[in-house]
Amino acid sequence: MPTLTDPLADAAESAAALRGLAHATRDMPPTSTYPVLGELIASTRSLRQVLDQLTRSHVDAHELARTDDGDPFLGRVYALAAADALNLAANALDEVQVRLDLASQHGSRIAWQPAGVDLAGIAVDGPTRAPEAAPRWVSVVFLQGEEADEVLTLIDRNGPDAAVAHLAQWDYGQETTDAALVNGYVYDAPPVGALDRSVTVAEYTLTYNPTLGHVSLLRSRSPRRSCRPGGRGPPIRACSVLPRRAPGPVRASRCDRPG
Repeated sequence: MPTLTDPLADAAESAAALRGLAHATRDMPPTSTYPVLGELIASTRSLRQVLDQLTRSHVDAHELARTDDGDPFLGRVYALAAADALNLAANALDEVQVRLDLASQHGSRIAWQPAGVDLAGIAVDGPTRAPEAAPRWVSVVFLQGEEADEVLTLIDRNGPDAAVAHLAQWDYGQETTDAALVNGYVYDAPPVGALDRSVTVAEYTLTYNPTLGHVSLLRSRSPRRSCRPGGRGPPIRACSVLPRRAPGPVRASRCDRPG
């Protein structure tokens, strides 16, 4: 919940919420797009206000600015330059807001039809597609920002297979599957965005986007190979090309644990 008084805590919560939204909208029904657009319009207006207030903070307090070595002149220059850049960013959001509002207007005129209805809105005889299969893919890990940059660098240097092997060390088998089921990160097919790249290695599918800076690893719920001893087929072992991260949101694999 927002504190309304602590900008650091509220900024961190907003960033976490947007990361969650970026993940959740990768595989969403079209009927959800219009209400999501409405929330994005409101969020853009709030972000505009935040940028305006950050601009004002830099201008109002620029006399107090110093560089790391105590230079007051350069400190004031940097404070006002930051304010100018923030003001430009805020103004750019005006165009974003206009475009989102236009998209929302168009979306409000769409009546999404259920499967099995033809272009005239008349139900067709018989099913138009096979019944929905049980979800088959679970999310193992989703990375953005600096964590994703490390894996993207690994892909450039050693190829996507190396990235799959590296990220597979954080697959806890059934525990990962259970967590994905609880959190709703289960998909009929690996969700791939329009600009995403993907590669499948054994039971894993890696999707990544160097432009947007995110990486995702998914695993089939019925793996052909197993990370655990005794599983069918040889396990995918983790590469040592990247150091294992200290305790955080991603955990080390049980493949590398003794016993």
